[in-house]
Amino acid sequence: MDPLTPFSVHDMVLNRLKLRPLLVFDRVLRCQSIARAARELHLTQPAVTKAIRELEQQLDTVLFLRGNRGVTPTEYGLLLGERVKAVIAELRYLTDEINAFKGGICGHVIIGTQISASASLLPQAILRLKAHAPKLLVTVREGPQDYLFPALAAGELDLVVGRLPDPEAPLTRKLPLRHQPLYLNRLCIVAGGHHPLLAAPPSLLAELRDWPWILPPPDSPARLVAEQFFHDAGLPLPDNLLESLSLLTNVNLLVDSDCLGLMPRLAARRFAAAKLLAVLPLDEVGPPTAVGYSVRADKPLTPAARQMIDSLKLAAAALDAADQV
Repeated sequence: MDPLTPFSVHDMVLNRLKLRPLLVFDRVLRCQSIARAARELHLTQPAVTKAIRELEQQLDTVLFLRGNRGVTPTEYGLLLGERVKAVIAELRYLTDEINAFKGGICGHVIIGTQISASASLLPQAILRLKAHAPKLLVTVREGPQDYLFPALAAGELDLVVGRLPDPEAPLTRKLPLRHQPLYLNRLCIVAGGHHPLLAAPPSLLAELRDWPWILPPPDSPARLVAEQFFHDAGLPLPDNLLESLSLLTNVNLLVDSDCLGLMPRLAARRFAAAKLLAVLPLDEVGPPTAVGYSVRADKPLTPAARQMIDSLKLAAAALDAADQV
């Protein structure tokens, strides 16, 4: 066979590639910085730089452009990055399967979450899981649907927990995902536990419009619910407006100011029980929405992910029962 045929070149590249430089490359791609990647990997900067240069030599291409503010991936770097994500995901799946075969309750599950689950459902499910599998590592990443669902489809996450997407949304239809509802939830209006309105609770939404509000950003599904709520009441959106999906930021804004906001009912009840927030005695906002989990439809679940889902089902049943009281 001619030594320069595509098959032999492909075979030579595979024989030269090693896992460690690929893992270093993936971290540099995520950090966009040699220095930060070195810190996270507990390596020296020269060691990280050497790994990247060796990989570039093996692939005969430039993966990053160096600059004063860090590194920027080239088109080849971005292409390799997508493939490396899949390789790392497969290795993680393999590790979990080997651990399960050995009979140990361990492994690693990576969960994406949204505000609708991060304050109640997911913490309760994690506590249940860790009670019987303390060695199982749980990693949680928070973000909006347009970040979480592509990451799930790429294998970077094992499941996403939170408000389920609209079945007809373009992002939902193009990704090979399966969505499983666990219970229904609604939005409600919340304020800090010492808000002046609590002394004389309002009876009409119109009484609240002049206060500062925190609403989801325009690209969030919850924002459409909020806009429809004000529209149905015959009111424009408040003039004094903040836009945020960060649960921690929103809770602190509500506690430290006279802002009003929207929050999933079960999450709001948790903060109200802790005397941080209060739920205003007005109609709930919008129709009920399904909260549940999403997984890849084209990939079997890891043993760790299956255990997480079992815990989610138990936690959801307990929350739903408590919500009916």
